[in-house]
Amino acid sequence: MKTYATLDDWIRQEAVPFSVDSPAGFHSAVSRMLASLGDKVELLGFGEALHGGEDILLLRNRLFQRLVEAHGFRAIAIESSFPRGHAANQYVAGHGTAAYEAIQKTGFSHGFGKLDANRELVEWMRQYNADPAHRVPLRFYGFDSPTEFGSSDSPRQVLHSVLDTLASLDRACAQKYRERIDPLLGTDSDWENPAALMDPAKSIGLSPAATELRITTEDLIAELRARRPEWTAKGDEERYLEAAQYASAARQLLNYHAGLARPADDRMSTLLGLRDAMMADNLAYVADRERGRGKTLVFAHNSHLKYGKAEWQLGPILNSWWPAGAHLHEMFGPRYAVIGSAVGVSEANGIGRPEAGTLEARLTAAPGPTRFIPTRQGQGLPAAEAAALPIRSGSQKNPGYFPLTPRSLADFDGWVVLDSTAYSRGGPPLPA
Repeated sequence: MKTYATLDDWIRQEAVPFSVDSPAGFHSAVSRMLASLGDKVELLGFGEALHGGEDILLLRNRLFQRLVEAHGFRAIAIESSFPRGHAANQYVAGHGTAAYEAIQKTGFSHGFGKLDANRELVEWMRQYNADPAHRVPLRFYGFDSPTEFGSSDSPRQVLHSVLDTLASLDRACAQKYRERIDPLLGTDSDWENPAALMDPAKSIGLSPAATELRITTEDLIAELRARRPEWTAKGDEERYLEAAQYASAARQLLNYHAGLARPADDRMSTLLGLRDAMMADNLAYVADRERGRGKTLVFAHNSHLKYGKAEWQLGPILNSWWPAGAHLHEMFGPRYAVIGSAVGVSEANGIGRPEAGTLEARLTAAPGPTRFIPTRQGQGLPAAEAAALPIRSGSQKNPGYFPLTPRSLADFDGWVVLDSTAYSRGGPPLPA
């Protein structure tokens, strides 16, 4: 392991400059990045410094294409609803609708289907799969919890997904649970009330019907586990595992709704932690499903994929929780690695030039316009100098941007640093 006298020595010796417009340099940088991570990686995380960075999305698309073409990757999972991802994957596989607009909302959460870069990603995957020379098709996953930015989904879709899949294995059993579940679901608007995020009294997550629904879901999970030999013997283990995963997601969503209904000082931190735990479980399912087919690129905000604790200042309260990346680090060891991203300037996102001495200022001073630099979780870097790093100013417009901190050096296996980024095409307007 190399050691460095100063952070500037580290940057000078390790930074690999590249441009996505120069294929040779880009391909070399990707190869060097993967070599720095070792050969055991199955899930490769690529974090975005903010939601709203167009150039980060374009880099993600180009990175995934290169990983598919030259490095054995066959799937991508993004920070979007796990159950909705099924519709997007059907489109990628060439099934169902022939128009992207039909899955723009049903295949994505958070409005991410409206982003032009996401459309371009999915269209490229569909074209790739249409070529008979490509024998192993690409798959698209959402791995986020079934929630939105300001509300939480009704459990109807995820529970019906369980029952629809179960019906292909045992129609009578599926009907038995449907008759128990449907009367308890009520109306979706009651579950999805945006006011419940800030006011637990507005949530129905601990109502008698919701409590009975959680018990019924536990019964369903217990029966799925008890009858696994019987149902997998019918020759479709993948369908069984899909039903089991949707049932687990339903349980977690109902637990999340119960958390929404509980008043507590750490309520928001608890909810954020539950969401990231769901993310990690969904990614574990993805990795298991893809094993033997190829590797998976995972794309989400830096805060979800990092190794250390995540933090979010919400008014006077600093919320902290363990992100999905921390769970995956424990679950997968060297089979999970994560590259974060950082940006210098984004006028459209209200991010000015980084102040002198900050990590972003030092990193963008290296040759660019983009550069990869391994951190190896901070190993070999001068700890005292790193701990004294000043933190740059945040964004005046985009609350989803978090500057790098001294702890960021240990939170990732490396970074991709961009000089600048525009705002995402198709994204919602930012405040003036």
